[in-house]
Amino acid sequence: MSPRQWAEVHCVINGRACQTVVDVRASLADMLRGEYRLTSVKQGCQVGECGACTVLINGESFNACIYLAVWADGKEIRTLEGVSKADGELSAVQRAFVEEGAIQCGFCTPGFVMTAEEIAAQGKGYSDEELRTLLSGHLCRCTGYENILKAVRRVAGT
Repeated sequence: MSPRQWAEVHCVINGRACQTVVDVRASLADMLRGEYRLTSVKQGCQVGECGACTVLINGESFNACIYLAVWADGKEIRTLEGVSKADGELSAVQRAFVEEGAIQCGFCTPGFVMTAEEIAAQGKGYSDEELRTLLSGHLCRCTGYENILKAVRRVAGT
């Protein structure tokens, strides 16, 4: 077995400049959970299929379980912990999820919220079919899709 290789990662996480040393094989999810205790980044499938680990990197949704931590160097990362306002007030997306009853067990919710944040930031209208496609990288085992779609529709400008 080859010796471990390490790399320094400098990035901005939820508005705060951060730096850490990571194993070059570590995923962004591992770094965010292990180094920064950002537990909204769920460890679901770990192969990029369930969406539970979704974060925004420079404003775009990515599955943190298949995104290497070293790739985050120089990037801005946002997790669910960085979505609420400083005073604790929920974002428009979070409020829509609550008001539409789009939260059941909650395991998939952080990933859905992060993708919905990206969709809302686009500021353009989407059809239900387009929204379903944009959300298709997420799995909800509680079958909450209809209420999730309603919540995203509410903030998506449609």
